Amino acid sequence: MTATPTLTIFALTLAALATIGIGLYGVLLSRTTSDFLVASRSVGSRWNAAAVSGEYLSAASFLGVAGLIAKYGADALWYPVGFTAGYVGLLMFVAAPLRRSGAYTVPDFAQFRLGSLRLRRMAAVLVVLVCGVYLIPQFQGAGLTLHLLLGVPAWVGAVAVGAIVTANVIGGGMRSVTLVQAFQYWLKLTAVAIPALALCAHFLTEDRPVVSTLGPTVEQTTTVDITTDVRVHVDQPERVRITGTLDNVDVNGPTELTPGDHTLGNGTTLILDAGAQVPVIAGAPNAGHEWASPGGGFGGPHPTYQVFSLIIATFLGTMGLPHVLVRFYTNRDGASARRTARTVIGLVGLFYLFPILLGIFARLYVPQLLITGASDAAVVLVPTAVFDGIGARLLAALAAAGAIAAFLSTSSGLLVSLAGVLSTDVSRGRIRDFRLAAAVAGIVPLVLAVTVTSLDLSRTVALAFSVAASTLCPLLVLGIWWRGLTATGAAAGMLAGGLTSGGATVLAVAGGVSPTVANGWLAAIVDYPGAVSVPLAFAVSVLVSLRTKRQDPRAIASIFVRMHAPERLGVGADRQPLTAVNRPLTAPKPTFAE
Repeated sequence: MTATPTLTIFALTLAALATIGIGLYGVLLSRTTSDFLVASRSVGSRWNAAAVSGEYLSAASFLGVAGLIAKYGADALWYPVGFTAGYVGLLMFVAAPLRRSGAYTVPDFAQFRLGSLRLRRMAAVLVVLVCGVYLIPQFQGAGLTLHLLLGVPAWVGAVAVGAIVTANVIGGGMRSVTLVQAFQYWLKLTAVAIPALALCAHFLTEDRPVVSTLGPTVEQTTTVDITTDVRVHVDQPERVRITGTLDNVDVNGPTELTPGDHTLGNGTTLILDAGAQVPVIAGAPNAGHEWASPGGGFGGPHPTYQVFSLIIATFLGTMGLPHVLVRFYTNRDGASARRTARTVIGLVGLFYLFPILLGIFARLYVPQLLITGASDAAVVLVPTAVFDGIGARLLAALAAAGAIAAFLSTSSGLLVSLAGVLSTDVSRGRIRDFRLAAAVAGIVPLVLAVTVTSLDLSRTVALAFSVAASTLCPLLVLGIWWRGLTATGAAAGMLAGGLTSGGATVLAVAGGVSPTVANGWLAAIVDYPGAVSVPLAFAVSVLVSLRTKRQDPRAIASIFVRMHAPERLGVGADRQPLTAVNRPLTAPKPTFAE
């Protein structure tokens, strides 16, 4: 930022204090184990839809989508489309039957449906892994954002968000988090919509095309600080000034970038003259018409495979995300769960209109971010690059408040899911066990967040979606709709999908695979495993189930009636948390109004 970030500090502080204050109010409502796990199933559909949307629209949505669209163009639109479309599948196949099952967690559903304690424990491990993979980039993104906005070390932002989230979850569990997340959805929508609309109004006053025949250019002399090793591509010779490392050679002064790929080292400073073309990430589209046309993928080999794999992971991954699924347990009944899913589709779809616009404007007005390693921060930096004065600072402060809300809301949901599973499947299921589990589940991902390699937020989250789509999604879809699923088949499918997608995630975080290996296919599968791991998981689940002993037909019939019969028939009942005992209330318990 070019201005003193006083307003930004104020906005960040206000957002954090509002989160803490609303969370404290939720603490007053939390009295039983059921309050901490599922808000005693008292959340109305509209309130829950806002909470689901607040939880679901993570840093990957608020920041990452705009950064990816700025870099990769039309193909990156599949991220917001997939993130939204996943709720259509959730509405059609999962939401109501899952709520009617009466379970508290996904592992609890696994035991309810298939009667296996071992499968429950296996599902619990997968929930921990999925939530952990998803939680780490939230903390990393918070650190990156506060570093860029305020200049503080990256670990400071991660620790601040981790501390606030952990305190809220320990204090009030799901009741507290529900109140916070509903508030944070509307804060995030406001924070992303107002800057996007202001930039639209500014753009309409200019005689400037959105798509040009050239690559992105800077309008004035621009200094670019490279924050991570980055490989860039140059189409034509260009004279620049570099202080740092170019292709593993120390450089200090004017240098000509020849056509081809080059590596800029972490800590390098690149100065571009006015009108100079900005190098793009290697593999990303350069010319405007390439950026606006689909088919280029996301860098690397086999772009068509990348896109289809992303579609599979995002469309099906939503049905396997534990922190999303647990919110449907908080609805009063299956009909309310369906209304929640329908409303979420509208709320999420409305939100994603604005990151798309901000991604386009980021490429036009701050193209230098494409090579800094900080493209995820385009949403919070582009207002000050376009506007001057108090208006620019207000827009930047609002965007910063929305960004911190994105980290807080999603991290809260993930931590509740982790604490719920650990407290009911590892400990005795008491409130004190939930609080201890929340503390552990908050600290471990935080430590990993400040030590492991950071990827683009949406890229990292897409890997988490792949793991969820390859493990918990087959368990839920087949468990709800196919009577022939067995515990052995479900376990084999989760194991096959989990090893494939989880192994790919580990390799991607470790640095990926060279695109020269196996004609580039191995690199493509490691970066985007969904197209391989998801069909494999479903196929293994079905084939092994056909070869193993099924449950008693009468027991299966009873389970399916409970999941699919309307509530008015009275055939269902809520399960109790494993080994937990709910204490009686001494006063009437407030409920979330519809």
